[in-house]
Formats: sequence, structure tokens, C-alpha cells
Amino acid sequence: MTSPDTEFISILGATSGGGETPAAKVSLRSVPEVLPILGLSDIVIFPGMVAPLLVENAQSIHLIDDVVGGDRLLGVALQRKPEVENPLPEDMYEVGCAARVLKMLKFPDNTVRVLVEGLWRVRIKGYESQSPYLKAKIEVWKDIKEDSIELAALTRNAQVQFQEIIKLSPAMADQVKIAALNTEDPGQLTDLIVVNLNLSLEERQEMLETNSVKDRLTRLLPMLSREHEVLTLSSKIQTDVASSMSKSQRDFFLREQMRAIQRELGEGDITATEVKNLREQVEKVELPEEAKKVALQELERLQQMSPAMAEYGVTRHYLDWIINLPWTKMTEDKLDLKVAKRILDEQHFGLAKVKDRLLEFLAVIKLKKQIKGPILCLVGPPGVGKTSLGKSVADALGRKFARIALGGMRDEAEIRGHRRTYVGALPGRILYALRRTESRNPVILLDEIDKVGSDFRGDPASALLEVLDPAQNNTFTDHYLDLPFDLSRVLFITTANWLDPIHPALRDRLEVIELPGYTESEKLQISKRYLVPRQLDENGLTRQGFRMPDAAVRRLIQDYTREAGVRQLEREIAALMRKAALKVVNQNGAAKPLVLTADALTDYLGPVRNFSETAENITENGIATGLAWTPVGGEILFIEATRMPGKGQLILTGSLGEVMKESAQTALSYLRSQSKLLGIDMADYGKFDIHIHVPAGATPKDGPSAGVTIVAALSSLLLKRRVRSDVAMTGEISLRGRVMRVGGIKEKVLAAARFGVKSVILPDQNRQDWAEVPAEVREKMKVHFVKHISEFIPLALRPK
Repeated sequence: MTSPDTEFISILGATSGGGETPAAKVSLRSVPEVLPILGLSDIVIFPGMVAPLLVENAQSIHLIDDVVGGDRLLGVALQRKPEVENPLPEDMYEVGCAARVLKMLKFPDNTVRVLVEGLWRVRIKGYESQSPYLKAKIEVWKDIKEDSIELAALTRNAQVQFQEIIKLSPAMADQVKIAALNTEDPGQLTDLIVVNLNLSLEERQEMLETNSVKDRLTRLLPMLSREHEVLTLSSKIQTDVASSMSKSQRDFFLREQMRAIQRELGEGDITATEVKNLREQVEKVELPEEAKKVALQELERLQQMSPAMAEYGVTRHYLDWIINLPWTKMTEDKLDLKVAKRILDEQHFGLAKVKDRLLEFLAVIKLKKQIKGPILCLVGPPGVGKTSLGKSVADALGRKFARIALGGMRDEAEIRGHRRTYVGALPGRILYALRRTESRNPVILLDEIDKVGSDFRGDPASALLEVLDPAQNNTFTDHYLDLPFDLSRVLFITTANWLDPIHPALRDRLEVIELPGYTESEKLQISKRYLVPRQLDENGLTRQGFRMPDAAVRRLIQDYTREAGVRQLEREIAALMRKAALKVVNQNGAAKPLVLTADALTDYLGPVRNFSETAENITENGIATGLAWTPVGGEILFIEATRMPGKGQLILTGSLGEVMKESAQTALSYLRSQSKLLGIDMADYGKFDIHIHVPAGATPKDGPSAGVTIVAALSSLLLKRRVRSDVAMTGEISLRGRVMRVGGIKEKVLAAARFGVKSVILPDQNRQDWAEVPAEVREKMKVHFVKHISEFIPLALRPK
């Protein structure tokens, strides 16, 4: 039981109806011997006091309902332990107050608000029952009064001191002041004063338990003296503060009088009001010494200008930027790692290693109380949650968040701003983000840092070197502002699809965290937890009216999407929802829920778009399945080889880069040098040409990792043995036949899993990278690690 606020009213008028009752006199004889007892947690009710109470638990609401349905009388007593929701007899004080319910209101949140009036002090003699609520035998405790000079003196002294307190408390209600002047009874006066003094619950309860008026006044006088002393000291402090400000106020009044005289004489300055407002803002805002000095100089220049001058608007805009930048404003970090982990888990599924690294980063911030470490760079294919992870870090820290899109940026001024000598000059995006967030320590996400370009206007990547260097950015100087601004408290997070295009010096300042593509089961969970509920809400459907079983989601992932992230998957789910919404509307809102089965997907989305190419394409000699890494995730590629009459030439097509062409030359040279050991007949080599082609000729391809795949295709062609359909491979080769380490193993293996490959052949030097592959994929896929081509060929080719 809590009380939103209390007030003392000696006479209450109310009208009946709507849960109210007239405030008629209640005879002492009409008080029953047994009353229901309501426990109070943060208020003590006195006789004559009217207070609103908030009733929240079911037991107390039951009590109020019964009381309002009866004589409206109940007992209220303070609980010894406020946190107890349903108090027992031992949890209650013995002395309370008999009260009457004047008004009751029920609210939609299942709470009840009641207005009660205290009637008499009562002492609880014993409890009759505890269910459904407390009921107790009570006896009325009448005030013990004595007509003596001492009592009259105590009463007068208390009244005088309370009047002094009223004078020092302008916020006290007028009703209290009037009641204090017109209350003659010493007992009622004591209760009135106690209710309106700043006393603890224990002190109020002690005063309630004292039924001797003389003893109450004796205990009250020291409390009045203490309150008077506190209020007097508070008033003195306010006076001292006001006197310390007297000089600035005097100057202010003199300036105002001077302006008034100027207006009367018709000599007023049209810029005076604006300059005055700007000056007040400069004085009010906590600016660094250098910034304040520059701002005051610009104010003096502005005061001498006419508003018609072009320079007036430039200076006015510059001052506005100085005033509104968050030089000292900061948000307090919430460095609770449990909360941070919960936020990351709620907003992102999987990505365990990425989350662990982010939590480690937050833990270092918590211990060091500052950010001087590396700048994080989240690298991964599109749609895996890089940008949203940055927002989650801001939520976990309790900081403001700003996103700056760097894709396509070619002008250095986008970062550093333009110099004020240019027409239409503006600050850079870094300061824009700080002004928008109104904080000097936000989380700023620099999105798509690998898409930054450069031209004759400068190189934005070079400008970012200072921004992202913790040793330099505490004095970052924007060309427009031309003042050092401290960026050391800003948490910068960058994102990229791949690292190669990033400036080497800039890359050196970044700590890379790789986000792999999602597995099929992870996409299923993401769909169930995030994508489907979001699209249901955006398309006006409900969980009861539309259901999409797991089998349908899996079929959608396998047959209609083939990506590392989930963007295309969400688009396909959105398309399904739109068609389902149309069907629901055409059915005139029929109550029968719409269940989308896996077999019904073709009716909604058309024919299947993706087929398992690995199982059907390798039906003849000279074809092998390779694995490739791309900025948007792993992919599989087919390498085809054929021979025809010619002069022993090697023909390479498919938009291949120089490194890949050299891999093909190396593969052929090795097979020719080891033809006897491998059983390859090369007697007529000079009479035939060999043609190697990699499909998707419009897409440039390069890198050494296709070396083993080219060996497999050529071995299949020359040995006339087909390559296994369920095997994909990657690895660089040397002229000695060694199979060497390559990169992107995790992305390549995930791509193999998406395309239905059952086993992969990897270089032995990549054995440790296998642990980075999700456990779900490792369990379903067989892996062979090879050191030499002689080990590789028997695994890749079918037996004769």
C-alpha cells in the first residue's frame, strides 16, 4: 500500500454517488469492536487527516471492496517491513488509526485508488482472523488532556514555531496555514503539525502512539526547532548565492536600462537582441577556453555588422555551431556486462565469437574507464547484421548512436568540413553526428568503409586516419570550426564487406572482427525469431491467422535463396506475407487460419529458383567443383576442361586473372612432369590443344586457390575418370605437387554446405581453420586434408 501524496484537511465536503460518501460526523459509539486492518508501507494516517492511497495487491483490494460495500470503516496501521505484500499480525504496529473510506476509484491496470479520512487513534488488542484479510479487535485511544498552564504554554510555543516554519515554506498549502490559525484543540494542532513536518515514518509512528497531548507537544518542540533551523540555513544559503550573483545582475539591469533609453531615443541597435541572446548562450554553455575566446571575438565582430551584410549570416551560423556542439555533454556508460550480453543475444542470433569479442571490448572499457584501444571493424557479407551490431553496442553501453554512410564518399570535406572562406561552407559529418546526438561520447558507426573512393577533391580515407587514431583524435580539427575538438571519448565502429580496398594505413588502425555467413539452421532460427514476426506486423497479419511451419521455412531457404546473410530471405518472406494478406482479404476475414506448407511455396513464389548443381552437373570427364571466396560470402565454381586437335597449346577463358592463369599453367606442368607415375599417356600431347574454361565469364576471377580444382579437372580429362559429384575442393599448388594454404576456409565451406556438397578437400595447412567452421556444418560434412597432389587425386576422382 503506497500513497502518492498526502494533505491535511480538517473539514471535507463530498457528494454521494460514484463511490463517494458524505463526510458526515461518525459517532464514537458506532465504531465496531472488530475492524478490517489495512497495512501501510510508506505513510502514517493521523486523526483528521485525508490521504489518497494506492491499493495494488488482491488481498487489500478485496478488503476495500468489502469495506465500501458495508459501513466504510476500517483500521489502517503502518507495517514494520514495507516490502511485505500481504503482512501478518507480527508485521504490523499495534497502534494505528480508525479511518473512513470517502471515495474509491478502480483503474484498468487492476489497481484501486481510495481516499480515506482518519477518525481516531486505535490500539489493536488482538487479531480475529487473517483470511481473506486481517481483522482485529480494537479499542479507541482517546487523547489524554489536562487543563494546565504548562499545556497552554507548550501549545502556544508550538503554534508560534509552526507559523515561523510556514513563513519559510512558501510551497506549503494555504489550507494548512488557515487550519493552523483556527485550530484551538492542542491534540488536533499537534497532529496537524506532525503531518506537515518533514519527519521519518518512525518519528510519525512514535507521535501516533503517544495519546498524552502533553507528551506529544514535549516531543514535538525539538522537531519544530530542528525543522526551523534547517529552513533558516537553507534560506541563508540561497541569500548568499543571490548576493554572489548581484554584480552580474547589476550589469544586466544597467544594460537593459541603456537599451530601453536607446529605444526611447530611437537609437536602438537592431542586432542588439540577437547578440544579447548569443552572448547569454556563450556564457551559459561550458566551452573550452580557446572556443570561448573565439566565440566572444566573433560576437564583437557580429555586433559591428549590419544584418544586410553577407558576412553577418556566415558569422551567425559559425557561432551557432560553436554553441550547440556538445563540448562537455556526455551520457553515463552502463557497463553491466550481463545486461550487454542479454541485449546482444536478444537482438542477434548466433555469432557467438563476435559477441564474445564485443563483450571483451566492453570489459576493457569498464576497467580502464576510457577508450584508447583499437577501432573495431566488422567485416562480413551483406545481410549478416554488421550495422545492427553497432546499434546493439550503443544500447548495451547506454550511449547515443549515429550512423555515417561512407559508401561512395569521394570528398575529403565530407569528413573534415569546408573552410569558412567558401560560400555555403559546412562542417564535416563527424561534427554533424556529434551535434545530432547532443553527446561527446556517442557510438558512431562508419558504415561501408571499404566503399570510400577518391578523386581530385581529396581522399576521405586519408582524412579518416586522424579520426580513427586514438593517439591523435583528441585534437581533431574540422576545417569549418577551426578549433580542436576531443573525439577520444567517441566509440568508433566501422563495417566493411572485405578488407582489400581499404587504405593500408587505415587498415592498420582497425581491429578486424569477421562475421561469417549463417548456416541453414541459423537462418531458420533467425526467421522464426525476427523475420517472420516483423513481416507479420508490417503486413497486418497475426500469429493466429497465419502460420508458417519450419519445413516451409527450410524449403524457402534452400529453393529460393542462396546467400550468406538473410536480406533476400526477408524479401521472400515479405512477398509471401503480401500474397497471404491478399488471400485473407479475399476470404473476407474467414476465421480459419492460413497455414503455408512447403509444397505451397511454388503457388506463392513461382518455380524453384535454386537447384543442387553439384549433383547433376558432373556427369562427364573434365569437370570439377571448386570453392571460391567473394566479398559477399563463399561460392562454388565449376572448372571445365576439354581437349581437341591442335598444337599442344593451353587455352584459358572465363575472365581469369593473371594469378589464376599461372595456376592453370602450374597444374598442367605438374601433370606432364608426373605423367608416368600418374598413368597419363602424354605421347600425343603435341597433337592436341587443352582448353580450360570457368563459367560465368562476365565475372572476373583471380587467386591461387583454384589450383587443386584445375588439377582435378585436367586429371579427369587426361585419365578419363569423372570427378566425384559430392566433393568440392580448394587449395594452391606448387610445381613440386605440394598443396598449400589458402584463405576464406569458413566462407568456402559454408558455401559448400549451401549447395549440398557432402565432403571437401582442403590443404593440410588449413587444418586449424576447420575449427572456425560452425559445428553444425562440421557434423554434416566430411573433410579430407591433403599435403600433396598424389594424395589428392584418389580422393577427387571416381575409380575406373
